[in-house]
Amino acid sequence: MTVNEEVGSNPNKSAAENVSTLGGFLAGGLAACGAVTFTNPIELIKTRMQLQGELSKNSNAPKLYKNPFQAFGLIYRKEGIKGLQQGLTCGYYYQLGLNGCRIGLYEPSRYFLTKILKPSSFKEGEKVPQNLWINVLAGFASGAAGAVLASPFFLIKTRMQSYSGAKAASSEGAQGVGQQTYYKGSADGLSKIYKAEGIVGLFRGVDAAILRTGAGSAAQLPVYNFTKSLLLEYDIVEDNSTGLHFLSGASAGLGVAIVMNPWDVILTRVYNQKGDLYKGPIDCFSKTVRTEGFSALYKGFYAQLFRIWPHSILTLMFMEHCMNAMEKIERKLHS
Repeated sequence: MTVNEEVGSNPNKSAAENVSTLGGFLAGGLAACGAVTFTNPIELIKTRMQLQGELSKNSNAPKLYKNPFQAFGLIYRKEGIKGLQQGLTCGYYYQLGLNGCRIGLYEPSRYFLTKILKPSSFKEGEKVPQNLWINVLAGFASGAAGAVLASPFFLIKTRMQSYSGAKAASSEGAQGVGQQTYYKGSADGLSKIYKAEGIVGLFRGVDAAILRTGAGSAAQLPVYNFTKSLLLEYDIVEDNSTGLHFLSGASAGLGVAIVMNPWDVILTRVYNQKGDLYKGPIDCFSKTVRTEGFSALYKGFYAQLFRIWPHSILTLMFMEHCMNAMEKIERKLHS
């Protein structure tokens, strides 16, 4: 039974609260696919910056990718637009699974957690009250579910984005960072991993994915909704305006980048490894900090910020429109 089926459509509720769980899943996934079309090149740059210098004690070694702008130019010159958009199709599959759950299951999670943990503040059929810790728990739970569902596609996407087909240039050295694995596409990646490692291989690093995505999700929607409520409370912007969604999305993106980057570095390295360089996320965390220092956990932070800001803004802006459209579609289907 969906939340919508249990409490019914209510004009006092937001579109996200009114749509069914399936409708929320589809709206969230489609919104994220729209966003990743624009942000995939920054995701690729972030991945490569996180992998360079992996487990190297020489912090003064020359860096292939010095900053996001130089990295963009270098990859474009050596690999073209195709290189910058490497892994995009796999990214769509990943976003459908991840954000379908992260956005689509957020309100149902808030509903049930409030009903269980704060029954005194809960009234059936009315808007679910905002509570910081319940919002964080709901964000973590919905994000963790998405991380598990989409884990195989993140694994393949990471390896596809880290792979460089460019030949070494005498002035700039080899183009590859980290361990290099080539896949023709998502299906090829799934097939090769399954043949070599079985179903376990497809979910390699899922524990790191849960930590990374759970942490990011625990920040994203709670910060987004908190910022929206503040902006509306002080009449800074109009309700349902582009400015409201833009500013709230920007705040959410900053929160996600700060909270998620360390776990994102760990996840990228665990997913990209071919063998058993790391036993798991804790081992990777320990080896990375011990060898490269704590600052290594924030490698690629500016690339992460440049990625997560537009991605969060676009995803959450698209989400508002997708949820409104889905609410109208479901209302027509049930009329």
